[in-house]
Amino acid sequence: MSAFSATAQAQGFDAVRLYGAKIAEDGATIGGGAIYAPRYMGAKDYHVQGFPLIDYRWANGFFAGTGNGLGYNFAKSGPATYGLRLTADFGRKESLDARLHGMGDVDIRPEAGAFFNYALAEGLEATHSLRYGSGQTKKGLVADFGISYTRPLAPRILLGVGVGASVVNAEHMQSYFGVSSQQSLSSGWAVYNPKAGLRDARINLLLSYALSERSGFSLGVSANQLGSEAKASPLTQKSRSLSAFGGFSYLL
Repeated sequence: MSAFSATAQAQGFDAVRLYGAKIAEDGATIGGGAIYAPRYMGAKDYHVQGFPLIDYRWANGFFAGTGNGLGYNFAKSGPATYGLRLTADFGRKESLDARLHGMGDVDIRPEAGAFFNYALAEGLEATHSLRYGSGQTKKGLVADFGISYTRPLAPRILLGVGVGASVVNAEHMQSYFGVSSQQSLSSGWAVYNPKAGLRDARINLLLSYALSERSGFSLGVSANQLGSEAKASPLTQKSRSLSAFGGFSYLL
């Protein structure tokens, strides 16, 4: 049933979730869904956005897809998974919201990083991820931390809960929440230079229903709270937000 968690989490690269096959086998997960979320981090208005789920995992340790990026898992057994990967920071368009007019686009950037997950107990896992290369300077650094717990409620129903947080450097914070002197002139916002620190913390709730041994639906909600530096940005309209997502996944 863990493949359905992958569907719901396809909204970002905050953790590596290697579902779809046993350790020594090839396997894939396909599917897709939609998420209802703020137009950008800190926005008050929402929009609906679809996402594909195509993730493949090879028995030799390589993996590739929309949920995990492109990488290699060095662990072949045991409670830990760890490795290196390439992901993408999808940036931000100033056309998303009137509050961003004059700020310019934050371009899509490739990110290089590493990950480490550890199974603490049955159904309980700690996840860690490090990603570098985002933002206007291509020097943005994001460190993600999370703990998730899943348990069956019925033969076909799985409940998942999780908490997570992202800590970023000043370059990443400036790209998404700062206002440079040039941006101040074009947008009208006061100059703001945030420091490195907690970008956001979140709580996730997921409910999955298995249609068969290989397919199922997932529905979930996520509550998000911005850190103090992001909250103080003139671009931030709401520091707290709720997102909802749903999707379908199939194990090949």
